[in-house]
Amino acid sequence: MDGNGRWAQKRWLPRVAGHKQGVDALRGIVQASVERGIRVLTVFAFSSENWNRPVEEVSGLMDLLALALSREVPRLSENGVRLHFPGDRSRLSEKLVRSLSAAEQATAGHDRLVLNVCFNYGGRWDIAEAARRLAERGEAITEESLTGAMALAHVPDPDLLIRTGGELRISNFLLWQAAYTELVFTDCLWPDFDAAELDRALAEFARRERRFGQTSEQRAQAPAPDADTQHA
Repeated sequence: MDGNGRWAQKRWLPRVAGHKQGVDALRGIVQASVERGIRVLTVFAFSSENWNRPVEEVSGLMDLLALALSREVPRLSENGVRLHFPGDRSRLSEKLVRSLSAAEQATAGHDRLVLNVCFNYGGRWDIAEAARRLAERGEAITEESLTGAMALAHVPDPDLLIRTGGELRISNFLLWQAAYTELVFTDCLWPDFDAAELDRALAEFARRERRFGQTSEQRAQAPAPDADTQHA
């Protein structure tokens, strides 16, 4: 969800104002995803590298997450959304960690949409942490065991990754899981990303031929994917 700060700066507003607008954009995209039958939505809210941003901005993001949890969790629960917060919680305050766990527990019984909000997350951290857990348990490190030990092992690998804000990189996001993910890049800043922008990305995705190492002829004979695995 890139472009919050630039959106605010273009309007002579503090960067935190852009992040607040970004929360509103996320609310709309969650609703749009439910309406379009998307079963899993994963968003990058705060990366491992974002700690290097100005102290005021980092503090504002922490406060914004706490506020969003108190306001949004009841609404998400009513709409059948299940929350997960993949990421390293060791640097977060005890109060915030309790709030994240409470939100996950409050929505654990829902299955209309799984919403993963990656917070203090990094793809390299995810791989290293999965390998560490396997080594501690004395398990062999294989592709299958690593996949099962990842922070997003509860959902299938993403079908589509959308990067807003005009940057042409994935910035340490879902490095393991995105091996065969279709990538769509847009200049739209995240606070302006709405249902129409989502539909444009989905239309682009629909034009792609996903071969997964096979030929076009082989894929044409393969069964259609299960709708329950739609993941953006």
